[in-house]
Amino acid sequence: MVFMAKKPRTYSSTLRADQARQTRRRIVDAAAELFAEHGYASTTIDAVATAAGVSRKTVFDSVGGKAQLMKLAYDFAIVGDDEPVPLAERPEISAMLAEPDHAKRLAMYASLVVGIDRRLSSAWRAFEGAATSDPEAAKLYVVMVEQRRQAMQEAAQMFADAGALRPDLDVEVAADLMWFYNDPSLYDKLVRQRGWSVDRFQAWLTEALQVQLLGKAPSVRTAE
Repeated sequence: MVFMAKKPRTYSSTLRADQARQTRRRIVDAAAELFAEHGYASTTIDAVATAAGVSRKTVFDSVGGKAQLMKLAYDFAIVGDDEPVPLAERPEISAMLAEPDHAKRLAMYASLVVGIDRRLSSAWRAFEGAATSDPEAAKLYVVMVEQRRQAMQEAAQMFADAGALRPDLDVEVAADLMWFYNDPSLYDKLVRQRGWSVDRFQAWLTEALQVQLLGKAPSVRTAE
């Protein structure tokens, strides 16, 4: 009797990959919470491992050291998940770019920024602190800031090419303004520290962008 070798189950490798991905996400989420609560310098790999329910070795094998944890926490917060799809290729970006009205497009952009800020702002303070305490983290922080500025350069150029920028504003200054207004520390200061509602912050950000970039007249509000 001839015995045929059993074919390996095709789902086994997929299952292992999914488990590894879930473990990595759990580790990064734990690190982000600890960074936000205790700061970068005070957060240890052992603490991350304990919070994620894994070993110290698993943290290093799955992600790496603290700087790598910081970078992944930032990347996940930007897009809202760990799918390997860049923000530029997400449906919300496509919808924003398809909007022909420039003021509405900036309103959509402001909504996108607020969504990112809600996920990122509490940990962003730790990332800024990391740049002063860890040389490797400092390099990654510079890269994150530069990437954000480059993205704003491309966005400002888009508005300039469409003839939407106010006449006295060049692309470089427009990019600087967009870079400033999407800084997560603004959300942290006004919402977390000063108690603004998210809706109020988003309305303020929308109007600020429309006034500064398009020259749109500010709305008249009664005192709150």
